[in-house]
Amino acid sequence: MTKKQKKVLYRIIVSAVLLIMLHFLPISGWVSFALYMVPYLIIGCDILKKACKGIRNKEVFDENFLMAVATVGAILLGDYVEGTAVMLFYQIGELFQSYAVGKSRKNITSLMDIRPDYANVEKENGELEQVDPDEVAIGTVIVVKPGEKLPIDGNVVEGSSTLNTSALTGESLPREVSVGDAVISGCVNLTGLIKVETTKEFGESTVSKILDLVENSSMKKSRSENFISKFARYYTPAVCYSALVLAILPPILNLLMGNPANVGEWVTRALTFLVISCPCALVISIPLSFFGGIGGASSQGILIKGSNYLETLASTETVVFDKTGTLTKGVFQVVKIVTDMSQEELLKLAAHAESYSTHPISKSVVEAYGKEIITGEVGDIQEISGHGVKAMCFGKEVAAGNDKLMKSMGLTPPEAVEDGTVVYVAVDGSYAGCIIIADTLKSESEGAMKVLKRAGVRKLVMLTGDKKSVAEKIAGQLGIDMVKSELLPADKVTEVESLLEQKKKGKALAFVGDGINDAPVLSRADIGIAMGAMGSDAAIEAADIVLMDDNPEKIALAIKISRKCMGIVYQNIVFALGVKAICLILGAIGIANMWLAIFADVGVMVLAVLNAIRCLYIKKD
Repeated sequence: MTKKQKKVLYRIIVSAVLLIMLHFLPISGWVSFALYMVPYLIIGCDILKKACKGIRNKEVFDENFLMAVATVGAILLGDYVEGTAVMLFYQIGELFQSYAVGKSRKNITSLMDIRPDYANVEKENGELEQVDPDEVAIGTVIVVKPGEKLPIDGNVVEGSSTLNTSALTGESLPREVSVGDAVISGCVNLTGLIKVETTKEFGESTVSKILDLVENSSMKKSRSENFISKFARYYTPAVCYSALVLAILPPILNLLMGNPANVGEWVTRALTFLVISCPCALVISIPLSFFGGIGGASSQGILIKGSNYLETLASTETVVFDKTGTLTKGVFQVVKIVTDMSQEELLKLAAHAESYSTHPISKSVVEAYGKEIITGEVGDIQEISGHGVKAMCFGKEVAAGNDKLMKSMGLTPPEAVEDGTVVYVAVDGSYAGCIIIADTLKSESEGAMKVLKRAGVRKLVMLTGDKKSVAEKIAGQLGIDMVKSELLPADKVTEVESLLEQKKKGKALAFVGDGINDAPVLSRADIGIAMGAMGSDAAIEAADIVLMDDNPEKIALAIKISRKCMGIVYQNIVFALGVKAICLILGAIGIANMWLAIFADVGVMVLAVLNAIRCLYIKKD
């Protein structure tokens, strides 16, 4: 509990005790008024100040004004206990609200702890100097000691360690890193000292982008929030004028009809009407529900850039996926070796022949070999552009490349039955076999499709630039409903626009991608979802939602969070307006007293706020 909350709690306790004591004392008249003003001012002074400030700033009609008019009016009518009690219960409701907001902020505020204070730069004499991360240039080698946060994105150039990525991805499992691994800012170094060569400036690093997303998410309001803001602007003055009419018109009509005016009775009804009408439950609970939903999502590694996107996500019926880097790892690996000789021997010869090439396919072959390359056994290297490489390895002439290379040597290799990139290998002029390299599916992809179907997503689509056979095979493995292959970035936009035209009114289409070429489609879809760990900056910038651990299963979780949040929003709207309408009618006809007014205002607000807090708690499937 904060200092401010504790202060309010003390005031509530003191005024409640005084109110109870005064109730049992035999006092009346001015003495009674003076004594009751003590607990009233203790509990209500800040509300009265806010009401006066609102009047000075020409922003009269708010909940503070309503509470001030209603309670001061009750006290002037001699209802000291009711006037003070209304203010007391209102403050109890405000305390509940303050606690709820604090609770929902906790998840988001914890993200702010990932902001690094400094970066360690090694000077020429070997000493470490702490500098502002903003001053570190790209390519600088920084030192990250155990217990410190990684200040800037980069690659590990020395050392190995374990990183805590929970603040970024929501995953509790630490990640092992060593030389050559890419690391992102905001992680905490747990074990060993590592040296990192920076690949981005601090302003462009992951931690900066995350903080910017979170800090600005509340700027983009949902339609429901805009409705509540507009509603409050018209509703509050309307009920104030209605209360004024209720206090003045009936007494005048009574006098004209020759009956007693009963001014006190109608003023009491008007004041009761004002207390009942206070729109606190809506004005507080609706934004709080969205804030709680965004906070709950962020704790799971799902960053939602605004409550309007949270609202749209709840109506998602179609999810469109990019393939590479989204459903697959985006990393080429050896998946099969076909040869009449020993597979290990073929891989050894091919890896040595490819060892001096910087091509990604060559690197995949060397990584699959996994042993140290004996450079002294490699010579006469020829890299033939668009074909492959030739080299002398262990006294043998080895050629590794595509079918063009084989044909240039007068060889006709058999057609590979596996989908993927094929590296043909010839040894001493004779065909020896082939190595098939392909992108591999993420372990979570198949589960993600099943969970999305269970979540009510009716159509799963995959759009990819890859060849048809590869795309259809992956779509079949994952149970995807529709697949379009061999697409250019512009073709993906066209396909998404076609799907947008086909979808039902009121339903949303989400696109999930990670590459620079996905940025236009992410912007065009109703909801753009980007992979945040390894996705491109352009994709993350264009997206409305970012998955910090690149796990496609989190899409279903995000939809679940949004639907739960929207359900709570609608529950609060119906409940608050329903109770208000009934109590306003009862207050106007004189059945509802000030105590029912307290329930209609503070009680409904507390119940709505407690309901809104549920947005923070998300159960995983």
